[in-house]
Amino acid sequence: MAQQRRVQLSVQRPTSTVCVLGTELSLDVRGSAPKDAVAFHVQGTPGVKLYVVHDSQSIKLPSSVGRWPLGTHPERGSHHLCWAQPQPAVGPSWSSWNWLHGHGGSFWQLLPSPLYQILSHQPSTGADPTLLCVLLKAKWTWGPDGHGAILLVNCDRDDPEGETPDNRDTAIRSYNDLKDMSQMVLRTRGPRTIFAGHRLLLHVDFSDSDKVGVFYGGNSVALEEYKHVLGGSKLSYTVKPSRHQEESVFYVEGLAFPDVNFSGLVAFHVTLLESPEKGLLETPIFTDTVVFRVAPWIMTPNTLAPLEVFVCRWVLGGWLSPVWCWISSHVPFFPPSVDDNENFVAAVRAVAEKAKCPLTVCPLPENRHDRWIQDEVEFGYIQAPHKTFPVVFDSPRDRGLKDFPVKKILGPDFGYVARQAPEGASSLDSFGNLEVSPPVTVQGKEYPLGRILIGSSFPRFGGRRMAKAVKDFLVAQKVQAPVELFSDWLLVGHVDEFLSFVPAPDRKGFRLLLASPSACYQLLKEKQEEGYGEAVMFQGLEKVPKPTINEILTNEGLRKFNCYVQSCISWNRDILKRSLGLAEPDIVDIPQLFRGDVASGAEAFFPDMVNMLVLGRHLGIPKPFGPMVGGQCCLEQRVRELLEPLGLTCTFIDDYFSYHVLSGEVHCGTNVRRKPFAFKWWHVVP
Repeated sequence: MAQQRRVQLSVQRPTSTVCVLGTELSLDVRGSAPKDAVAFHVQGTPGVKLYVVHDSQSIKLPSSVGRWPLGTHPERGSHHLCWAQPQPAVGPSWSSWNWLHGHGGSFWQLLPSPLYQILSHQPSTGADPTLLCVLLKAKWTWGPDGHGAILLVNCDRDDPEGETPDNRDTAIRSYNDLKDMSQMVLRTRGPRTIFAGHRLLLHVDFSDSDKVGVFYGGNSVALEEYKHVLGGSKLSYTVKPSRHQEESVFYVEGLAFPDVNFSGLVAFHVTLLESPEKGLLETPIFTDTVVFRVAPWIMTPNTLAPLEVFVCRWVLGGWLSPVWCWISSHVPFFPPSVDDNENFVAAVRAVAEKAKCPLTVCPLPENRHDRWIQDEVEFGYIQAPHKTFPVVFDSPRDRGLKDFPVKKILGPDFGYVARQAPEGASSLDSFGNLEVSPPVTVQGKEYPLGRILIGSSFPRFGGRRMAKAVKDFLVAQKVQAPVELFSDWLLVGHVDEFLSFVPAPDRKGFRLLLASPSACYQLLKEKQEEGYGEAVMFQGLEKVPKPTINEILTNEGLRKFNCYVQSCISWNRDILKRSLGLAEPDIVDIPQLFRGDVASGAEAFFPDMVNMLVLGRHLGIPKPFGPMVGGQCCLEQRVRELLEPLGLTCTFIDDYFSYHVLSGEVHCGTNVRRKPFAFKWWHVVP
């Protein structure tokens, strides 16, 4: 019995983004036929197109039968079988090759998906015919066992002299630009005589043409030879197979991220057209398809390692000085003077140095007196098997920092994406209102990249909500399913005013920190009972009222308002527990009081400690200026007692006059680019 050899080819996601088009089965029998073979037989199921080159002629066969004589000198002949994979609706397909001779048959067989096997029974003569089979699926599947090609949006700017991201032009400006793209390989093996009467067409659907760009350089490696051949108004490209080259390598770039009207899937097709007599239309013989998915933009939670910290330097001077003096004399609790935020920048630098993380300072000419860098941008990344790079998401708030992302962050291997709010941006469109949880599992459903958290007016009717364009973009990325929280009860309205995440060595690997008026009243009551009722708040701050513990506890208006605030936070607590699969031990209540009224919204009564900078185990926490008990701030001491057992280091940063009086804190005034997840997004099952 002939020896059997099995080769398994599983159609799974490649380790590098190289996609091969052109499904072909070819068999060269020159010198391979057994000595006593007199003919060969070709057969395929309906839907499989079979072609044989016999005596230098390309002949189309019925899919049911085909027997061909080898002739008197088969060693001088060459016979090729070409086939096309049918559409899924056609069902399983196969083709077979048989030698016909007196010692029994031997055959090649192609079995259907999802696991393709090539089974070969070699003739006893030891001949080893060549069989090439490139297997593709015309669909894209998620999960660790999924398959499909991946495409990056080419949204960085590799040319230092360029003014826009690379996905906004149709030129190759550097070899680094090519490295951002995915390769698509078209193989055209077989006799050249097949293409004498046929044309090979690479094409893209009209609906996908504005989502991708394709470049081709032929046999050349020179940049100037790479031409834009598909995408935009170019829907098709005729491929001219080379006599000396079996593969044509195309470079594909993404132009758009998944969004409300774009699933992220893009299909390319290659069609073999038969050229008829003059005056007649070309006939499609077969079409092969490959599907790419555009890589989503991915946010990074506080639990990932920091790579770079950003902060703005803000200096008061010139024409702003008299303006500031007028404001400080007319607005309650406004500081009498603020020279700069140098002390704040120095404190942030010290925490960054502890975390061994570089600090980037955005100077005044670049921030244009806008210190809220957390609100302007959110750092994330995109990833394909062949490349990963960070991408900054620019918010629609567009204040003093609006040009900073494009002018100073966008660059080689640092991408840029933005969404606008045509209906007008509200405070909830600032990215202090955009956070992401660490990885969680909810009732057996895994979210290995965490879940995005955004604030809105829900459950109220009306009120402020995040711009539809921003929310639609976040939902369309699929891999970090957003959760909507209630934040419109706040004056500013950002989720980072009442929650944060810190790493932890146990349980789920993190803790959710929630601002808690209840915990603060409980702490102050304890200190009152210990005899510290006359201890004052805000000690050391000039021209700031200094209420005692007793005064705070007897202020019924303040207590009533904080009961309302606690009910809003408790509403969010329940949503977070359900949406993130959390239990009470996963949550830490951070003592915090708020002031304001229901109509205008709440803001922190003292610096809001959950609005912190998280750099690994090092925390930069707003200094609360709480009552001094035994020589220590009782609020700081309580936070240390809660967080230091988790292996965290607490550094309290004075941001009172530089940020707090302007309704923001440390987190609002900083931003962090973090290390990407080790988990690959294409293993997610949305």
